[in-house]
Amino acid sequence: MSDPALVEINLTSDLPSTEKEGVRESGTETKVMGEQSTKKLVVCAAGIFVCYFYYGILQEKITKGKYGEGENSEKFTFTLSLVFVQCIINALYARIAMMFFAKERDTTPKSLFAVCSLTYLGAMVASNHSLQHVAYPTQVLGKSIKPIPVMILGVLLARKQYPLAKYLCVLLIVMGVALFMYKEKKISTQEETKPLIGIGEILLLVSLTLDGLTGASQDRMRSFHKTGANSMMLFVNLFSVLWLGIALVATGEIFSFVSFAHRYPGVLFHMISFSLASALGQMFIFMTVTSFGPLTCSIVTTTRKFFTILASVIIFQNPMSSRQWLGTSLVFVGLGLDSIYGKERKKAAS
Repeated sequence: MSDPALVEINLTSDLPSTEKEGVRESGTETKVMGEQSTKKLVVCAAGIFVCYFYYGILQEKITKGKYGEGENSEKFTFTLSLVFVQCIINALYARIAMMFFAKERDTTPKSLFAVCSLTYLGAMVASNHSLQHVAYPTQVLGKSIKPIPVMILGVLLARKQYPLAKYLCVLLIVMGVALFMYKEKKISTQEETKPLIGIGEILLLVSLTLDGLTGASQDRMRSFHKTGANSMMLFVNLFSVLWLGIALVATGEIFSFVSFAHRYPGVLFHMISFSLASALGQMFIFMTVTSFGPLTCSIVTTTRKFFTILASVIIFQNPMSSRQWLGTSLVFVGLGLDSIYGKERKKAAS
């Protein structure tokens, strides 16, 4: 077998000196571009991991932590306030992005953003509130199965047709979730009277359904209007802030939260940090999608979720049985195969 270096020399030995230099410059340029692309992917992946790792830790710390000591300790129950701060930070980030990045031409009516914000907001509130009833790994795994409601709503509402492989991937995900959520029967009478699906699980189902409706409305916007990513993020979050402001006053939560924050001012720092991590994470996700495609982004985010669950088990001591680990693995395998299959299908179609 010949040496690759010798082959390169033989290919360029008969060329004039100027052409030889061109070949060398082209090869060097390709190598430099490849190195820059690899570095950018490492930066994007690291950004997603760090931002959402920190996001996950803060989310669990805020919603599952106890404030105060002894009998006077309190729990955080202000889900609307948490999402309110997150939506403000998201809107500010989108506005700054619109100032510094290329301007987008947006023809989408504001009324569509207002309607989309309702499902977007409902999904966030239900997801965060579920943490008051389920462990964090359950919430992360539950939010990882978005393809299922998107697929079901696509079939029922948009009359979409999916290939057999897509259904097999979803079946794998469903099996994984079933294994994770299954509760063994115990001898205790109190345990037997508990329902199979609790409030936390119902909230996750509501969140997933609303996620599917949000995705459907966003697809509709892109189909009939010129919709920019930053514009969508800005106006959807602005309308969400409006709805949340009304809800906070109507329910009286704003007054309870202000009192709570006065007693434990550290919670405000955690909430702002949590929201900033979310906004920065979205920036790295957008960079990954635009530079390397949705497949690479999906692999990175799916891997990130798995390590977030692992970190939650280690740091916050959320125990998981071998059956739950098997179910978790099946879910992420199904998500990975679905991402790869979706990419191959697009290539074939093109």
